[in-house]
Amino acid sequence: MARLLAIDYGRKRCGIAVTDPMRIVATGLPTVSTAQLISFIKQYLTAEQVDAIIVGHPKDMHGNDSESMNYIRPGIDRLRKELPATEIIFWDERFTSVLAHRSMIDSGMKKMQRRQKGIADEMAAVIILNSYLESRKYNES
Repeated sequence: MARLLAIDYGRKRCGIAVTDPMRIVATGLPTVSTAQLISFIKQYLTAEQVDAIIVGHPKDMHGNDSESMNYIRPGIDRLRKELPATEIIFWDERFTSVLAHRSMIDSGMKKMQRRQKGIADEMAAVIILNSYLESRKYNES
């Protein structure tokens, strides 16, 4: 079994998270500028085996694609072209930003730390990946 990698895709930067090889724990990696995302992932894949990339899929309250998909889909299409052998899965990311901010508050982060957008993006990627892992666990039971 290999790792899973998650992306919280943004216009300026992307939060990244990965699992351990046994897919038990998701941890955040440093946030990457969106312009550098493909090269970062290609470099990561040379060092680590990854079975699939899970990409946050923003939806509105009715389950429809949010407007963010207008820039996310083309970026992920480029990633698919660069990594044709890697499975890329869109995963519902509703409320991940809210959960990330709540998590930062609950963990005692100071207000100035919470304003660092990269931290919220990284935590959102971890939440996306944990949500995906939980659904797989539930479906395999």
